[in-house]
Amino acid sequence: MFIHIGDDHVIQSKDVVAIIDHSLVGSSSIIEEMLFNQRKNRRVVETEDHEAKSIVITQDVIYFSPLSVFTLKKRANMMTTLNKLEDFSEETEE
Repeated sequence: MFIHIGDDHVIQSKDVVAIIDHSLVGSSSIIEEMLFNQRKNRRVVETEDHEAKSIVITQDVIYFSPLSVFTLKKRANMMTTLNKLEDFSEETEE
């Protein structure tokens, strides 16, 4: 399934490694170092028009998202719920 993370970015939910609050960046030297290294490798996608509220880490790219961690979590959980629903649509016979 896919998750819309803001700024016209849609990613596959299976690729998400972590979603962290943007406010944690300044308090963790490990996160700062990871972002520095990934920026050097051009693997960071910054938000365009909005302030970042969360950071979505995937297997290949790090995205800064204008959506909160809570909102992204709800979207991810919604996809999980939809996947568990059975298809009750009527099949048409020809």
